[in-house]
Amino acid sequence: MEIKVNYLDNLRQEAKFDDFSVIADQPIRYKGDGSAPGPFDYFLASSALCAAYFVKVYCNARDIPTENIRLSQNNIVDPEDRYKQIFKIQVELPEDISDKDRQGILRSIDRCTVKKVVQTGPEFQIEVVENIDEDAQALLMGTTDGGETFIEGKDAPLEQTIARMSGILADLGMKIEIASWRNIVPHVWSLHVRDAASPMCFTNGKGATKESALCSALGEFIERLSCNFFYNDQFFGEEVGDAAFVHYPSEKWFQPGPNDELPEEILDAHTRAIYDPEGELAGSNLFDTNSGRPDRGIVSLPFTRQSDGETVYFPSNLIENLFLSNGMSAGNTLAEAQVQCLSEIFERAVKREILEQELTLPDVPLAVIARYPSIQEGIAALEAQGFPVLVKDASLGGQFPVMCVTLMNPRTGGVFASFGAHPSFEVALERSLTELLQGRSFEGLNDLPLPTFNSQTVAEPNNFVEHFIDSVGVVSWRFFSARADFEFAEWDFSGSTEEEVGTLMSIFEELGAEVYMAVHEDLGAPVCRILVPGYSEVYPIEDLIWDNTNKALDYREDILELHTLDDDRLTALVERLEESQMDDHADIITLIGIEFDENTVWGQLTILELKLLIFLALGRLDEALECVEMFLQYNDNTVERRLFYQAVQAVLEITLDDELELDDYLPNLTRMFGEETMAAVVGSVDGSVRFHGLTPTNLQLDGLERHQRLIQSYQKLHAARAAKAGLE
Repeated sequence: MEIKVNYLDNLRQEAKFDDFSVIADQPIRYKGDGSAPGPFDYFLASSALCAAYFVKVYCNARDIPTENIRLSQNNIVDPEDRYKQIFKIQVELPEDISDKDRQGILRSIDRCTVKKVVQTGPEFQIEVVENIDEDAQALLMGTTDGGETFIEGKDAPLEQTIARMSGILADLGMKIEIASWRNIVPHVWSLHVRDAASPMCFTNGKGATKESALCSALGEFIERLSCNFFYNDQFFGEEVGDAAFVHYPSEKWFQPGPNDELPEEILDAHTRAIYDPEGELAGSNLFDTNSGRPDRGIVSLPFTRQSDGETVYFPSNLIENLFLSNGMSAGNTLAEAQVQCLSEIFERAVKREILEQELTLPDVPLAVIARYPSIQEGIAALEAQGFPVLVKDASLGGQFPVMCVTLMNPRTGGVFASFGAHPSFEVALERSLTELLQGRSFEGLNDLPLPTFNSQTVAEPNNFVEHFIDSVGVVSWRFFSARADFEFAEWDFSGSTEEEVGTLMSIFEELGAEVYMAVHEDLGAPVCRILVPGYSEVYPIEDLIWDNTNKALDYREDILELHTLDDDRLTALVERLEESQMDDHADIITLIGIEFDENTVWGQLTILELKLLIFLALGRLDEALECVEMFLQYNDNTVERRLFYQAVQAVLEITLDDELELDDYLPNLTRMFGEETMAAVVGSVDGSVRFHGLTPTNLQLDGLERHQRLIQSYQKLHAARAAKAGLE
């Protein structure tokens, strides 16, 4: 994690990281003002807070209340060496906690990350650089011994891949940091990497070794940069929206017909039959949300139809709404990227078929698993921790290169079905296992959903989305039947990388599916994006009409300029929100594609709360009262915000009751909620305070630092593409 420090007045300093700001000072005896804790105080507090966190996690997993658990830490300083200290952590536990849980809580404290780092002894590297922002961070891998490590499925040694991809990111001016590593069982590694300047840009990597997991994370980072996935539903800002190109130099813009018909230049007969079977899809449904420029038309991207090599233009809006990250991959070679990409498409499509049809898969015989000792060792380690593991052949009778590893948690009754795909049986099995534990701790396995016999729940489209995003979705109990729907097949689709591409493509031919591919090599690594219409979508196709992300275009400008709207525009805005039938609890971040700081009122603002604030501003108190009652009943917000609306509800009910006088209640309401809160509440109800808690914003995104960082990240990418295309 990158922490930037700013000097303030006197000895005060500000440390900024992610969306947080921490102020440190020095005591008056050290010439400071004593206005904030000192740096060492924060260090001491961090270990106590970390220990308390692990206690809380342990207790939450076992439904142990923490109201009567107390924890403290004292640091005992050696009088002869002040750098030699004992951190004494004490925990007070209620008498009714069992001896087993007492020992478990102590063991959980022992897992404190701060404690382990201090005990291990961090290495400090101190250096002078010319420009902190331009100095790309080393990826914490240390120096290699000059050896080369090849693994199956990769066309270059891991060391070469790490160096190459790190260099690409450094050349873009992106400072990549490794936020966390996980290795809870042998031969299963995962990590989380992110852009230090824009932490919203992050990826996870997994592999059987530390190096292969890092390659995975870096490859995914470049893949998502190349395919604009980090910025999928976000507003790029006016500067990019006005540029010669918004997404890629190869893009084209097409205007809808006079009656909002689809332009003839987009899609082809095959895809139109899939995406517009009833002729209901309108041109305006396909305006992109990123540019905010429907006047420019429908921005469309070129894809090559694999059956005949013809170019077909797909609206970026269609891709962003339906496919998410499905069908994109980077590689050392284009063929390697294609194999990975096609494998993942099969993995997710087969997984969906298995889940929705509630199929039962055959077990992989123990003798077959024994041929892969490292995988067997990882599975055995999970079993030793009390998690039964099922290894399943998901090839549907040898038709697809897909495997499945399913974990059961007897403590909670939850299950987790993880799938992996690759032409190699071993690699697909390994990927199933590493996907299972990617970014997860043993405690995290306590949050798995329970199986069900309710077929409707399993087949719900949102369940598949949950499975796609992090593999945690509901699984049918029928999946666990001992009577499989298929015979076990020890399949093998492997060969040279180019042969594997041909083999996977031939499966699509047998399915009668059309494949479309775009290749991006402008960053220095081959990346492909593959669409298989009617097969590889993640979201329902009808979302293009009924739940399209470009609804942001109807609301973004007015919401960002909320404080400047007159009553007529406010009325029009709230009426559009009322008529939209959107979920009242949906957040404004998602609605308008703006990354607000999550620690602000904007960052937690929902459609319901926005309507409530508009009704208050318009003096429509009856409607405001309805909203505030719903807000307090269903919404989950900060304690401060809930108290504000509890006070709003009281004042509204008093104001709307002809027999009550607000002045009679203000003294005790003020004692209850505080003078500052009541001033904001009364002002909100009488109209003198508008949109309490929402700082003024505008379409230029002034003050929206988190979103500005995201745009700056995209502008680096945009500038690199412009330079490559000679459009600087």
